[in-house]
Amino acid sequence: MLTTFISWTKRHPIWSVLIALLLLFVVYRTVRPTPPDYAYISEAVTRGDVIRKVSASGKVRALNTIKVGAEVSGQITKVYVDFNSRVRKGQILAEIDPTRVRARVEQSEAQVAVARANLQQTAANVARARADLEIQERDFDRQKALAERGFVSKAGLDIAQSKLNSARNAVQVALAQTQSGGAQIRQGNAELSSATLDLNRTLIVAPASGVIINKLVEPGTTVAASFQTPNLFEIAADTTKMQVEASVDEADIGQIRAGQMVSFTVDSYPDDVFKAKVRQVRQAPVEAQNVVSYLVIIDVDNVNGKLLPGMTANVEIITDVRTNVTRVPSNAMRFRPRLADRPTSAAEKAAASTGKKAIVPPKVYLVGDDAYRPVRRVIRTGLQGEEYTEVISGIKAGDKVLVRTKSLKPKKESDESADEDDNAAN
Repeated sequence: MLTTFISWTKRHPIWSVLIALLLLFVVYRTVRPTPPDYAYISEAVTRGDVIRKVSASGKVRALNTIKVGAEVSGQITKVYVDFNSRVRKGQILAEIDPTRVRARVEQSEAQVAVARANLQQTAANVARARADLEIQERDFDRQKALAERGFVSKAGLDIAQSKLNSARNAVQVALAQTQSGGAQIRQGNAELSSATLDLNRTLIVAPASGVIINKLVEPGTTVAASFQTPNLFEIAADTTKMQVEASVDEADIGQIRAGQMVSFTVDSYPDDVFKAKVRQVRQAPVEAQNVVSYLVIIDVDNVNGKLLPGMTANVEIITDVRTNVTRVPSNAMRFRPRLADRPTSAAEKAAASTGKKAIVPPKVYLVGDDAYRPVRRVIRTGLQGEEYTEVISGIKAGDKVLVRTKSLKPKKESDESADEDDNAAN
């Protein structure tokens, strides 16, 4: 058979060459290594700042919001201010119909006048009672002197004594009536003061200078202050100073301290970053749907007037900073190459043989001589931030660390299958 094949090739040299090339192509396609359909992306280790932040959201509030209410009931007859009106301390904001309160004032004045007249009458009664007492005292002295000489009987002396006692009692009664009249005058004056105060309170005045941020009444509105004080206006005392009330999760609240710097943005000005400072961490917990958070009060200057009460603030509180340190991208700390490309340490091999999980110190993977054989490097870390992590030892600036995996599949094929997970499991 071999002799036949050799003679055939000699007779058909062109076909022999073509068949040989075809066989070589088949063998090449069979033994050729398949190129990987992924690649590792790396970033350089640098020196710079590492910042740890706590993210939260909150509301912009006026530093001092004053609610102006009414202490008397009645109908609002006039309103002198509107939303965003600037007011001064003592400025009249609105008026309540004073007719009924003014009638109380006049009634109280009349009661005081009656009490004063009664007092004058009781004073006259006191003078009359004292004059009668003097007469009775002189008459009793005469009757006593006559009784000692036998000209008046004992019964006559007893009658004089009785009249003297009655006169003394009349003086005491008149004095008591005088004290009662004085008390009635004081009571009337107190009622008059109360009515006058209520009359003054029919004028709603601003307790402090500021801006009207809320108006709850219009002319014709009836307010009832019987059980609670109704709110009529809200005044932001100083809009150049604002505060952000941020809700911080209980997992992060331990990092927050008064005096820490804060940066935040609001949806109205997404390109503007506002600077602020933590003033207070309130200890009262706020629980909503089994999630516990704490309120952090942040002071911010609002000289340009951009911030308005009620705006939503996206807050980042800077809890710690390291400057000019060796740093590595934080996602490099979480990234793991594919198992086939990953070197295995002796500790991991021993743990795998015993079925126990190995305790692995912090590590990163560096670019090796072979693009698909990264080098593992154990490091000692310091401050951990969202973007970068401080490295104390193990690597140096300029080293290339792997941060993620990139798919090399054609776009259509990659659309049908998900990209490789950057943070592969150990």
